[in-house]
Amino acid sequence: MVIDDLLQALRQFSPVLWQANVSLSGMSQNTFAFTSATLRSLRLEQDLQDWQETRRALEHRRVMSRRPLPAAPRLRHGTERIQTVRAPAPQIHCRDPAVHNTFMYGDMRSVYAILKEPGMVNALMEIVHEEMAWTPEMGMWTLCSKVKQTSALRLAASTGHYGCVEELLFREAEVDADPGGRTALHDACSGGHHACVKLLLEHGADPNLLSADGNAPLHLCNTAETYACTELLVSMGADVNVAQRDTCLTPLHLACRRGLEEHVELLLAHRADVTAQNREGETPLNAACAGAERPAEAVRYLGVVQRLIQAGAHAHTAGRKQHTALHNACSNCSYQIADMLLQHGAQADATNCAGYTPMDCLLQVVEDYPDQHPELIARSLLNHGAKPPFTRLLKLCLLSPATLEVMLNCYPLVPDCEDLLQKVPNELLKEHKRFFDSVRQMHGQPRTLQHLCRCSLRISLGAQCQSTINKLNIPCSLKEYLLLPIKGELQ
Repeated sequence: MVIDDLLQALRQFSPVLWQANVSLSGMSQNTFAFTSATLRSLRLEQDLQDWQETRRALEHRRVMSRRPLPAAPRLRHGTERIQTVRAPAPQIHCRDPAVHNTFMYGDMRSVYAILKEPGMVNALMEIVHEEMAWTPEMGMWTLCSKVKQTSALRLAASTGHYGCVEELLFREAEVDADPGGRTALHDACSGGHHACVKLLLEHGADPNLLSADGNAPLHLCNTAETYACTELLVSMGADVNVAQRDTCLTPLHLACRRGLEEHVELLLAHRADVTAQNREGETPLNAACAGAERPAEAVRYLGVVQRLIQAGAHAHTAGRKQHTALHNACSNCSYQIADMLLQHGAQADATNCAGYTPMDCLLQVVEDYPDQHPELIARSLLNHGAKPPFTRLLKLCLLSPATLEVMLNCYPLVPDCEDLLQKVPNELLKEHKRFFDSVRQMHGQPRTLQHLCRCSLRISLGAQCQSTINKLNIPCSLKEYLLLPIKGELQ
């Protein structure tokens, strides 16, 4: 009875096994026994078959209800090929320092071995470095891991390995890829690797592409070694007036700030705008005057200022804070630059937003630059209409007796300087004994009629003092006297 039930179940759930059982029954009657486990497996098999049939029916209904695809394009002459679109391969991420060093140092044998894997050409290089960071939750500095993203092409271009860059470009490296916010062209320009710059430009690198921090490749050509890179960029159509995203600085601003004469001349030759203003309203001329901080570099910056003025820069232009190029020149105690600005229309009595005039800026740095002849700047300012400083500011001139002499010759009467002279170092008193003795003797004494006439004439001429006196048909010695000569003593 049990065997009959099993055979009936077999016929119901699996016809194939039933046929096999019938064929075997002829060979061995009543020898094909079924257990409960066999019956369970037969039921599971039947459930699986039902599920597959249901799934196929569902897929059939979906296909029948889907909109038909548009017809394939026809080939006109039989020569065109239909372009096939392939899904891009997943990008490889590499944190192996050995691989990074291979591209940085240009080991071509190792480069060939690494590039056997095609995905390594445009792999994302992740450089992990440790740095100290402040954690407010812990109230202390902790060592944190920072990941800097780059690419093989960027690593090779940053160190100037021409062969490695050429090999990567030959293997179709993405020339304008910017992992980490910069392209290979940015890195090559920053390092002054003009051969790599030329190679990248020949392979279609965009010379006007801005980095994540808003710099174009021309902004990074800010050293003397990058002149060849600048030439290549402008010859390939780089915009010489491109502005930084945040500061609105142009390449001319940066070249002037660094005192790069050749760069300035090249940019001006390609129509760089000398009147361009950054976000603070400062012009390239203002940037050049602000950068002339070291006496050894004064000649270079003077050449830059000359070229800018010849190209049409305005010496009197002020920024948002009303700070002019003359303010910066006086703050750096640059006599030749200040004198040139005054000759080309700079206002000697201009005040910035803080109320400081160029004379005020000069007096604040006399003690810092006593060997840079601040007296010449003071005399030039006074000869172009600057007002004499208040007597309480004369204490700022104690370390420069020549500057103090120029200032005292602007007053009709020598003010009381006894308290000031007590602060003069003894070495300086001995070195300039004649001058300081004359100051003590002239205190409270009336000045000569000639001196009073000089003061009156200078006040009436104002800003035209120097230009008008130079045109007078009078002896040269008298002209020199009217323009405040430095004699080493008060007369």
